[in-house]
Amino acid sequence: MSRRRLLVLLKPGNVYPSRCSDGVSRVTNPRVLGYLENRCEVHMDAIKSCQDILRRKAVDWEPVLRSDLVQPIRNVDLVVTIGGDGTLLQASHFMDDSIPVLGVNSDPTQVSEVKDFSDEFDATRSTGYLCAATAENFEQVLDDILEGQRVPCKLARISICVNRQLLSTYALNDVLIAHPCPATVSWFSFRVKDDGKLCYPLVNCRSSGLRVCTAAGSTAAMLSGGGFTMPISSEELQFMVREPISPGPAKSKMHGFIKSDQSMLIPWYSKEGMIYVDGSHLTHSIQHGDIIEISSKAPILKVFLPSHLISE
Repeated sequence: MSRRRLLVLLKPGNVYPSRCSDGVSRVTNPRVLGYLENRCEVHMDAIKSCQDILRRKAVDWEPVLRSDLVQPIRNVDLVVTIGGDGTLLQASHFMDDSIPVLGVNSDPTQVSEVKDFSDEFDATRSTGYLCAATAENFEQVLDDILEGQRVPCKLARISICVNRQLLSTYALNDVLIAHPCPATVSWFSFRVKDDGKLCYPLVNCRSSGLRVCTAAGSTAAMLSGGGFTMPISSEELQFMVREPISPGPAKSKMHGFIKSDQSMLIPWYSKEGMIYVDGSHLTHSIQHGDIIEISSKAPILKVFLPSHLISE
């Protein structure tokens, strides 16, 4: 039996900078400074621990910083991300539906720490919502995967077309269509269609944008904006118009769902706009007259999920 090939994607160790390049700290609260420095230490210790475990396994593996990932991921049997949900999201943008991914939360929140610092600052660490492992249980989770005791879940992603041209990146969490300055009012319309048939009325909007999320992304910005948490296995998409201005009778149509056999057409009427994919790091410019089409007709992503999500 051939050895398994793994790509290990790493979040850099300097993402919580407590000091500037001149070595001088701009943080005046020593407890905040200690907290930031500890986050870096915990993250780097997690990387070292996971790499030590991999060296003991009968696998071939290669570590890559997430900032150095520029090509589609090919010719590996498993992707392991060490960081948080952001690192897993970044990996997903370079993956099709043939390779599963395991997320390792390298810096999980410490409940006692949050309580201790609650009167001074928010000491919440990485959420790791999609991460099935931490440094503590990584070896057991990895062994279960290599022995076939765990199977990945299939998560829906969002397909985005602009003027009938498919974008190369699929969204795992959400898509925001807005002005380059998202606080600016934008003009656009949308309608949901069934299997290519325009059988729903056109809804005209003036707002700060339109957000569409997957089930995996429904616990993030969508939930904060008043949306609903969806079962993780759902193939539907949820949409919400952000801050609609005088929606009138169309108010009830500003929030809804796009079924797996449906898509949404969005004519864009503002001079300029931006499609934000899974946050602010991946963007695509749009302009007046462009038509965006959103659907869940995208390759799924295979993810090893935490047990509590699988049982929901």
